[in-house]
Amino acid sequence: MRLRHVKTLVTGKPGVGKTTLIQKIIERMRSVNMAGFCTIEIRSTGSRLGFELQGLNGERRTLAHVDIASRNRVGRYGVDTNGFEEFLETLDLLNPDIELIVIDEIGKMELFSKRFRSLIRSALSSDKQVLASITLKGNEFILEIKQRLDIHLLEMTHGNRDHLLEEIVEGLCTYP
Repeated sequence: MRLRHVKTLVTGKPGVGKTTLIQKIIERMRSVNMAGFCTIEIRSTGSRLGFELQGLNGERRTLAHVDIASRNRVGRYGVDTNGFEEFLETLDLLNPDIELIVIDEIGKMELFSKRFRSLIRSALSSDKQVLASITLKGNEFILEIKQRLDIHLLEMTHGNRDHLLEEIVEGLCTYP
């Protein structure tokens, strides 16, 4: 099983389902040797308090939280940039045995890390398949990535989100 496009990026408004889509693709492609992470909301009593990184290798780390005191902030969330960089080291994304790199997401919080930006460039320049979500709007780095000629960028909406899985992954059976 492979991605239809070797470098596939999914963008869309917050809450449209990008992480859910990536989790479904991970599940469907579980026979493929992959590395990477998903970013999951930390919620309590209906309120979002932050974001946790969940590595495909089982590692977990808080990326951002309302209780983190940091000079790097996005809205009310302090971003643990040093912790994020330590987490990235555990993923071994560019290991020669890895066939698919999964990054959820390339966004404002992650971009405080120079190591992350360098890793994204290396992953996209590699011969590996890359599946990533990327913020809808962003800075020069986001524009640089979206304008690369070697990527396939899909915008997820409420209208197309139920059909994107089959559009992204080759070899899926579309009947029951």
